[in-house]
Amino acid sequence: MIHLAAFGERVQDKVICHLCPHECNLTDGKRGICVCRFNRNGELVTDNYGELVSLAVDPIEKKPLYHFYPGTGILSTGCNCCNLGCLNCQNWTISQEKSPTVYKSPDELTELALRHKSLGVAFTYTEPMVWFEYIMDTAPLLHDHGLNVVLVTNGFINPKPLAELIAVTDAMNIDLKSIRPEFYTRVCKGMLEPVMETIRLVAASDVHLEVTNLLIPGLNDSDADIEHLAEFVASLSEKIPLHFSAYHPDYKMDKEATPAETVLHAVTLARKHLVYVYAGNIHMENGSDTFCPACGNLLIRRAGFRAKVVGVRGGRCAQCHFDTGIRQ
Repeated sequence: MIHLAAFGERVQDKVICHLCPHECNLTDGKRGICVCRFNRNGELVTDNYGELVSLAVDPIEKKPLYHFYPGTGILSTGCNCCNLGCLNCQNWTISQEKSPTVYKSPDELTELALRHKSLGVAFTYTEPMVWFEYIMDTAPLLHDHGLNVVLVTNGFINPKPLAELIAVTDAMNIDLKSIRPEFYTRVCKGMLEPVMETIRLVAASDVHLEVTNLLIPGLNDSDADIEHLAEFVASLSEKIPLHFSAYHPDYKMDKEATPAETVLHAVTLARKHLVYVYAGNIHMENGSDTFCPACGNLLIRRAGFRAKVVGVRGGRCAQCHFDTGIRQ
């Protein structure tokens, strides 16, 4: 569905897209790096509005969001595009290539969330930021029904559109792919600083924030990288949950998969700076459980994507009343 896109500026015979830091400068008919936004007769338009490439009810833990209504399910969907070109993309068949989509209006998506008794809608799988117009139209409908809006994002967006999204979003998981600028340039075809600024702005808002880092052997898994990344997150709040995940070969990257020991080591290093650090997709004893940083009480027990809240009452530790930052 063709839809007028936000943050387009006409300059002579071109249109500049100001949605993300790429600032694509488009002649008539030319598409941006995200592929879904393009210049049509001097107007910035998008053809991804309401076009769903995937739809499922997932555990909220799968996003991953461990401290946002743990143990609940959320209707999850995504669009057929992305504004980064990560060489290791694990969803490249729906983010980097044209895939079949199904149209759902904002009303229809809201009705689906209600029908499935969902926590809300998670805009995920690919890159929700380039679905800006659809999210902005859908979010108020979800909120009118007491439902939540979740974004699982690469964080590569300009501050002005981000501010509008923050105003209608309840939780975000932001993928901080590396703490080094050259990694973003070489592996992701993007830039680090805008992502760090997104994390800063979200951390300063009322939006619940968690951060994920995918560890790739030899590229972003050194002790210095891990400690620097954890220090950056902790500088915003030591309570921000940080998730480390193991990479596996995919798309254009054929490096060997990340050993479990690397993830466990990263968790240990990061826990020197943050009180909530998790091993994402490997087994680690107590690696996904949540304990009270103040008294050690078990707060949430997890097995895979199943979670049971056992020691949290109204966001506080049931034993010592520490403010855990967990929303429930």
